[in-house]
Amino acid sequence: MELKEHFTEKIFRLISETADELGLECYVVGGYVRDIFLHRPSKDIDVVVVGSGIDIAQALGKRLGKGAHVSVFKNFGTAQVKYHDMEVEFVGARKESYSHDSRKPVVEDGTLEDDQNRRDFTINALAVCLNQARYGELVDPFGGLDDLEDRIIRTPLDPDITFSDDPLRMMRCIRFATQLNFYIEDETFDALERNRERIQIISRERIADELNKILLSPVPSKGFVDLDRCGLLELIFPELVALQGVEVKNGRGHKDNFYHTLEVVDNIARVSNDLWLRWATLLHDIGKPRTKRWEPKAGWTFHNHNYIGERMIPDIFRRMKLPMNEKMKYVQKLVGLHMRPIVIADEEVTDSAVRRLLFEAGDDIDDLMLLCEADITSKNEARKQRFLDNFKLVRQKLKDLEEKDRIRNFQPPVDGAEIMQVFGLEPCREIGTLKSAIKDAILDGVIPNEHDAAYAFLLQKAAEMGLKPKQ
Repeated sequence: MELKEHFTEKIFRLISETADELGLECYVVGGYVRDIFLHRPSKDIDVVVVGSGIDIAQALGKRLGKGAHVSVFKNFGTAQVKYHDMEVEFVGARKESYSHDSRKPVVEDGTLEDDQNRRDFTINALAVCLNQARYGELVDPFGGLDDLEDRIIRTPLDPDITFSDDPLRMMRCIRFATQLNFYIEDETFDALERNRERIQIISRERIADELNKILLSPVPSKGFVDLDRCGLLELIFPELVALQGVEVKNGRGHKDNFYHTLEVVDNIARVSNDLWLRWATLLHDIGKPRTKRWEPKAGWTFHNHNYIGERMIPDIFRRMKLPMNEKMKYVQKLVGLHMRPIVIADEEVTDSAVRRLLFEAGDDIDDLMLLCEADITSKNEARKQRFLDNFKLVRQKLKDLEEKDRIRNFQPPVDGAEIMQVFGLEPCREIGTLKSAIKDAILDGVIPNEHDAAYAFLLQKAAEMGLKPKQ
């Protein structure tokens, strides 16, 4: 591959001229170079300067003129230049040394070789020279290009040192392998196992960020299997590990809920890129270990695992520093409701059951149905097809009833204020009883979702309770 043709944009030529004028060596390094060989688009450019990255950034900003914005971070010895839709990060070449209790290194000025030595993986240590005399020349001291071709994740130096120095690299190792569908080289994987306890010094936010990237990969199960195999998963996500294993009693077993969950996550990944739907899918059976019971007639049961799972989610989100807002509530809702469409599909699909499902799921009904369809992992093809066919019936009924009854995001046509006014009541229990009766009558199809019908029903129900409208 002729690398020069990938560096023809104006900004690279200007960086080259600026570096040569200042007498500094400079190289594009890391992900931008890697992604050229992987044929992936990239707008984030990292440039290593043997000398002051800030000096080049400031001089480049002047050359680019009005459209450029330069930010300098003196404490870190870095600078950023934004130009149109491109971002270029400049940093001086450096070497690093670490203390055992922190992933923040002591940094000194260094050579390009020092800088490549500190990179996490060989495929991220590739560098391309931008100086005119060597423009487009690849510097690849660790065989990163071969590793890209062989689809291997490997550290440039001793993996034990790489992972012990900055344990977040263990998560990044598995994340890259998952995103790119690469294989983690054996010595590197063994070092993941040996250094897994070091993950304890990494902040929960950084771990969650890597987990999100694994979940958003094309086949997320690959990452979770690798996390489990090296022992990291039990340290960062014990509830998921608790799903593992099959218990057999009187010749009757249950499926391994860990591998079932991963299969469902892969299924959902084929139909949606929504991160929070993927989280809901990952957590949909999280309550099963706490609800597992042996019943002689029924065998293994997991009664109410959806409701127990729903209650577990705030603690999981809090510990993992995931957002404690409407995203969490969305995940809770889907986990709590995920058995409902399956029960409806397994029995007769009644209007009343579908109305209630639509009322509780609201705007998230489509995501809930995607989750439930992904959850059908039976190896019995006839049984699987029966469920999927029934889900089509549920979907059609949802569509028909939504058009007819407008139940989604349902607001009662007669509200509490009107009830108080009609009967001259102060706030009291009877108002709640009447509101619930109207809601149930609409959801059960007794009356249509209209004001006049609801008002007539209200008068009838109130009379049964001994309440009379005020004169």
